[in-house]
Amino acid sequence: MSLLKIKRLHPQARLPQRQTQGSAGHDICACLEQPVTIPPGQTEKIPTGFAMELEDSATVALIVARSSLGTKYGVTPANNVGVIDSDYRGEVSVVLRNAGSQPFTVNPGDRIAQMLIVPVLLPQVQEVQELSQTQRGAGGFGSTGR
Repeated sequence: MSLLKIKRLHPQARLPQRQTQGSAGHDICACLEQPVTIPPGQTEKIPTGFAMELEDSATVALIVARSSLGTKYGVTPANNVGVIDSDYRGEVSVVLRNAGSQPFTVNPGDRIAQMLIVPVLLPQVQEVQELSQTQRGAGGFGSTGR
């Protein structure tokens, strides 16, 4: 069993929590003194009130949208996927963007995103003169059909 160490930085901070046995991610909550309203088209940095330590350097925490906020209100992480490296020890924050048409209010304790802890590959980089051939080759956007 792996371990995710969490340090509360504020007394009202909520620890990341999986909501069901099958949940892939841990919900993370806003640690606010008062509600914050995000106007349409704007972003706000929302603190979580905690710092963390990943088990080893071959893991990363990814901050991704809660599907309900994105589909119902158009509110998602501004950078789409936030990356928390294994050596980061500062407060975890989520920058939310309101792509919806109405102001969106984040209240203290609201679940604002989910955090996935995933393994990463750490390959050595090697410069080469040629790459192997594939059927697709250099074909990019739309090159494999609809």
